[in-house]
Amino acid sequence: MTESLFFNEEHELFRQSVRQFIEAEVKPHADTWERDQQIPRKVWLRMGELGFLGINHSEAYGGSNNDFFYSVVLLEECARSGLAGFSAAHSVHQYMSTAHISKAGSNELKQRYLPGAIDGTKWGALAVSEPGAGSDVANIRMTAKREGDYYILNGQKTFITNGVYGDFVTVAVKTDPNAGPAGISLIVVDQGTPGFTTRKLEKMGWHSSDTGELFFDNVKVPVSNLVGKEGQGFYYIMESFQLERLVGGIAACAGAELVLETTLKYIREREAFGKKLQKFQTIRHTLSDLATEIEACRALVYLTGWKFDKGIFAVKECSMVKLLGTELGKKAADVCLQYFGGYGYMETFPMARMYRDARVGTIVGGASEIMREIISKVVIDGVSYESAYQAMKEQAQETNTTPENVNESIDKTLKESNMSVTAPETAKEIILSLPNRLKKDKAEGLDTTFHFDIAGERGGKFTVEIKDQNANVSEGHVGTANCVVTTSDSTYEDVELGRTNPQMAVMMGKIKISNLGEMMKFAGLFQRLA
Repeated sequence: MTESLFFNEEHELFRQSVRQFIEAEVKPHADTWERDQQIPRKVWLRMGELGFLGINHSEAYGGSNNDFFYSVVLLEECARSGLAGFSAAHSVHQYMSTAHISKAGSNELKQRYLPGAIDGTKWGALAVSEPGAGSDVANIRMTAKREGDYYILNGQKTFITNGVYGDFVTVAVKTDPNAGPAGISLIVVDQGTPGFTTRKLEKMGWHSSDTGELFFDNVKVPVSNLVGKEGQGFYYIMESFQLERLVGGIAACAGAELVLETTLKYIREREAFGKKLQKFQTIRHTLSDLATEIEACRALVYLTGWKFDKGIFAVKECSMVKLLGTELGKKAADVCLQYFGGYGYMETFPMARMYRDARVGTIVGGASEIMREIISKVVIDGVSYESAYQAMKEQAQETNTTPENVNESIDKTLKESNMSVTAPETAKEIILSLPNRLKKDKAEGLDTTFHFDIAGERGGKFTVEIKDQNANVSEGHVGTANCVVTTSDSTYEDVELGRTNPQMAVMMGKIKISNLGEMMKFAGLFQRLA
């Protein structure tokens, strides 16, 4: 065994086990599954029997709770099957649908879904995308209205992997349609629930997996099927995107390597103009460049996997892995198919399937354009992202309160108007703009004073008085304040200009608020900046 910084002997033994399963029980059936556009349920049961579906889940529910590099091994070997549909179906089940339940679900919800998900008797999907909202999660329209002990779900989802043949789906819904991101929740819905129907979609690639449209017509779901807290779904999704993107990058990089290996084997055997293709310099140099890019991508994958395993919230690196891996996967398939000539375009050759399977990688799990924007926010704008789960834990420890209470109070400040005005640039300019942004109808009957202490050259000390439906801002601290807000100019600017989640800023102690109840009233008084 080659010495590795990331894998030990146990990992390699696990790799052998997964590879044997893939070689014996997956690859021989590839053509059949692609033709039938369905993976037999016995395959998932077999993966559960072998312990493959619980490697990242708690032992309390039948999992083995291994380190993340067991997942890296599993994802690489599944990708090397050459069946991206199979790889996608498994990834969505283990690292997306059940991840939310495992991370934020109640004990009751975990008991109902995780044991079956781990042994393969229950197969899951994650439904976020809608016909009018893909990467823009905040704009989903599907609703869930609470009526007593039930939610009534109405709406539509699309492009949902495992959505047709899965047993349950974790669905993103609007429990408060007027609250923007703070009105989004996650609810688990069982297949077969009255009013819940599906339609299978025909895709260019990933034929072996099912992808569907989901329709919800007054679907009645118990309140106990809510994942975590109501109104927290957007933050759960944003947090879990890091794992989803890392998983996508791992699979794409491994897929690119398989494409290269398949091509190398072909050019060693195929002749043109009296010599093997591997002797043509243009082919040699092109594939050498590709091999170098794959090696560099794999190094980033493993480094990011190490950070994830250590609990580091590596938004930049996960986005880079997703961007680099999927773009490289698309490039490798395109470049290498060329060397197969007409045969590469034939369905009887695996390159044709690899080519069409690779194309969707730069779209699913966040398009490449979204990844580039996230990376630019970190690298260029200096934006930092914090883990929602870790922030809640730290805040609870500091204040001796439960994370749920912190969430409830802060989230109320996010459920206000979606109106916006043109944004000033500095903290001082932003706070001086408050009188022009006051929503007078919201300020009726309110008489309060706030002191702002904004550190940094772009900030200062300010007094904001709200009285008689007017706002007045003066420099310095005047009179007695009902609430004191302390922060830095950069944090205040990031929050007001939408570069940082206000909930996270408060939870991580970047903004100190002396009277949270008073701040909740204050936060809804002003038009938001655009």
